[in-house]
Amino acid sequence: MCGIAGWVDFSRDLSEDETTIRAMTRTLENRGPDAEGVWSARHVALGHRRLAIIDVVGGAQPMEYVESGRHLAVLTFSGEIFNFRELRSELRTRGHHFRTRSDTEVLLHSYLEWGLGFVDRLQGMYAFAIWDVRSEELIMVRDRMGIKPLFYMQTPHGVLFGSEPKAILANPMAPRRTDADGLCEILDMVKTPERSVYVGMNEVRPGHLVRVNAGGLVRQRYWALEARPHEDSLTDTISHVRELLEDITYRQLNSDVPLCTLLSGGLDSSAITALAAKILGRDQVRSFSVDFTGAEDIFKADAVRGSADAPFAKELAEFVVSRHTEILLDNGSLADPTVRAAVLRATDRPPAYWGDMWPSLYLLFRAIRLTSTVALSGESADELFGGYRWFHNPNAIRADTFPWLTSGSSRYFGGTGLLDRGFVEKLNLPEYRKERYAEAKAEIPVLPGEPAQDRRMREITYLNLTRFVNTLLDRKDLMSMAVGLEVRVPFCDHRLVDYVFNVPWQMKTFDGREKSLLRAAVADLLPASILERVKTPYPATQDPGYENALRSELRDVLADLDAPVRPLLDLDKARGVASQETGAVSRQYDRGSLELTLWLNRWLSSNDVMLDL
Repeated sequence: MCGIAGWVDFSRDLSEDETTIRAMTRTLENRGPDAEGVWSARHVALGHRRLAIIDVVGGAQPMEYVESGRHLAVLTFSGEIFNFRELRSELRTRGHHFRTRSDTEVLLHSYLEWGLGFVDRLQGMYAFAIWDVRSEELIMVRDRMGIKPLFYMQTPHGVLFGSEPKAILANPMAPRRTDADGLCEILDMVKTPERSVYVGMNEVRPGHLVRVNAGGLVRQRYWALEARPHEDSLTDTISHVRELLEDITYRQLNSDVPLCTLLSGGLDSSAITALAAKILGRDQVRSFSVDFTGAEDIFKADAVRGSADAPFAKELAEFVVSRHTEILLDNGSLADPTVRAAVLRATDRPPAYWGDMWPSLYLLFRAIRLTSTVALSGESADELFGGYRWFHNPNAIRADTFPWLTSGSSRYFGGTGLLDRGFVEKLNLPEYRKERYAEAKAEIPVLPGEPAQDRRMREITYLNLTRFVNTLLDRKDLMSMAVGLEVRVPFCDHRLVDYVFNVPWQMKTFDGREKSLLRAAVADLLPASILERVKTPYPATQDPGYENALRSELRDVLADLDAPVRPLLDLDKARGVASQETGAVSRQYDRGSLELTLWLNRWLSSNDVMLDL
């Protein structure tokens, strides 16, 4: 995995401004700690930070294609193409010759052979930009599920782009401004495709490409979820899901650097770890889990976490004979200002929900990076197979809004409790949410004649696969790439997503449980305890010491008359929270407003952001 950046301007000679493209590229150093490269011509400058995974020696970027002394195209690429070997073999039959073993070179040759249609042939996780020297056109492409990020900002005469907003903001042409819509994106769990929190900045939408030439900018879709009849029997469906998972995992185990799995002891991560062990052999898989110091003494079950992860992770590791390591985190590390500064530096926006999950993921990945460069994750199985409670809650299913923002779930995504009511009302979050939900629902493909229940569950699945999952993919990408760790997500392979999206809901839950289809597909690989375990989210600390540290920081913010968040707060309410006693157990969903206030203050302080309200 890597970091990419670039600048196209048809009104100036960028070959004379290497300083700016290097500044943009160096903001992404954590994403690519192994090497840096830049390439420029009259109207374009491309940058690349490399995390070497495949062909460590030969895959340097930006990569040029030169024929008879003439440049044809140049590529800057972040991600992995998992079917690059097959593509390379086909290209060789068509007369192509390769200098390296890298997927980067295969990607570049594929574009030159098949033009824009080459994107339909790709299996992988990717964000890249190709400068076609012949036509003086930039083509930016993002993978189908949005695993890898890619932002851009249109300018009067071209475009700026980068793997993260910070790369674009390093260019003097890019303003650091956030407006009301940007704040709504921060404060509400809607994750609108294409939108960023910065004025004038967009994301390349998953499954889309963006073309930029002297005539302007054009967005073009190359993939989307489609509604199709499902003809397979239950037995054949289970079998096909298993076949896909085995092929996907096999492909994603390819790496020239040390690789591991992320293991929580839940169904999804256990399935990936067990498949990896089946493919590589006993004692050949390294696995990692996370827990908190003293958690075994204070853990209390709550509405979503019925059991601690640690015993299940250890059981699975013993069952498949993986080389397992449990990473223990403490409150001091979670609240450490340097750790939280690193999190914020990676996100370019205040983390509005999930609280301590951000620093805990960062610390987990930092520890893993000491011995591994690539990790396989079980992310996205819940969205695809129907694992979350809102898939099974009649009120959430019937609600005319995003199902995770209904009673029973919304408290996990609420953090506006300490903000001034007048400020919140001015943003009009309910109306913003309503508009975004209407937009999302209008996109959902319809299968003629589909029963009403199946149609509604297709809608719920679509919303999860195009909105909710992207927040999780962003979180995992940002925290892993902050330490130069590549995380792969087998459940996001578009072949699996295409297939399971069209499996009827009754078949996905054929035995009355969540994720019945996935359980059946991997039943022979896992111990009964994990097969029967109820969905449990990523762990959060329950230690009151962590919440006490947050309250202490809030008191410091309130004492600072120049704190940028002060004008946005209900100061009386904030003082009341700061002075409260913390109970014997600290709940993540009770800390949401506290966390958001502190993250918002840090963001406004360190990023020099102008609020345009």
